[in-house]
Amino acid sequence: MREERGRPRRRRPGAALSAPAAVAALSLAATACGQSGGADGGAEEAADTAAKVDGALAATYDGGVYVIDGTTLEVVEDVPLDGFNRLNPAGDGRHVLVSTSSGFRVLDAAGAELTGAVFEASEPGHVVRHAGKTVLFADGTGEVTVFDPGELGEGLPEAETSTTEHPHHGVAVALEDGGLATTMGNEEERTGVRILGAGGEETARNGKCPGVHGEATARGGALLFGCEDGALVYSDGGFAKIGVPDDYGRIGNQAGHKDSRYVLGDYKTDPETELERPERVSILDTAEHTLELVDLGTSYSFRSLGRGPDGEALVLGTDGAIHVIDPASAEVTDSFPVLGEWREPLEWQEPRPTLFVRGGTAYVTDPGEKRLYAVDLGSGKVRKEAALPEAANELTGI
Repeated sequence: MREERGRPRRRRPGAALSAPAAVAALSLAATACGQSGGADGGAEEAADTAAKVDGALAATYDGGVYVIDGTTLEVVEDVPLDGFNRLNPAGDGRHVLVSTSSGFRVLDAAGAELTGAVFEASEPGHVVRHAGKTVLFADGTGEVTVFDPGELGEGLPEAETSTTEHPHHGVAVALEDGGLATTMGNEEERTGVRILGAGGEETARNGKCPGVHGEATARGGALLFGCEDGALVYSDGGFAKIGVPDDYGRIGNQAGHKDSRYVLGDYKTDPETELERPERVSILDTAEHTLELVDLGTSYSFRSLGRGPDGEALVLGTDGAIHVIDPASAEVTDSFPVLGEWREPLEWQEPRPTLFVRGGTAYVTDPGEKRLYAVDLGSGKVRKEAALPEAANELTGI
């Protein structure tokens, strides 16, 4: 398979998107992915006034997806769907993309309905919203699909597709100038990031990011990608590496904010352990290219990272509290107790408490108790809580 050359391919609206290879079952052995980092405005104001669900949330469980009212926390619709499924906001203020064994299915969360539209993909992976575009990455083929989320509705929108040189567990991000950032790698290793211009030509690359994983966007359009020895920043047409104080310092999951120069990341130092339970997080400065480590005194998981409305860094600890970090000083400024203590399971596909932040509200699942909490980030108080029929796994919202 060759790297992308020349103009990307364009697909017609409403047509099914067929992957170059036969659709394979979603790999449960893939590395765990964090939430996509960009707190990008995009087309999120385009929600239909005929929406059935107020501030819709979506939560997976073993057997389907719950569509939940974001105000009352009541389950409005139970959508049956077999398999291990993942969730991402589509970026239009109405739809959620569900990663299934057949591809990225379109869930009309505001309308509480799973549509028939699907972006077919072999091993669907990361979904990233940035620069007014939504980008899908198919791990099984290395195919990248770019579309305007505002065109979601009846059928599929027109989309541009390209393919990386080798399939790998990767990610791609649309750039403000019409270009694209894509990870480089194959089934054995991932090495870095390359930048493509609006016409598909390569304009820059950096291959010094071993184990590249995840992405986040920061102020000024800066992009950050995690490495096993720090992070890679792309801004103003060039790359910079942020180093770490350890021989191995993996940053694999990140949370960014469009108005903040800082990115929140996890931080792991033991490549040999079956499951490391770190108690430090990283604060990465995309302007000065520096890193600060913050000791929380509690562990967390890859579904624990978020950003508040003012760019504050939020971490849901295994002590059951949301810890608030001032990224400029890299200091914990507050902690809000939400649920009881919990322990991260060995298998990353297994449910664990999950944090999803929207505006001034943090939503937290408690799969052990089958509960959902809405926390006011201004006061730190639980504003609303509700029981769910089954234990929630992934959680997102429009």
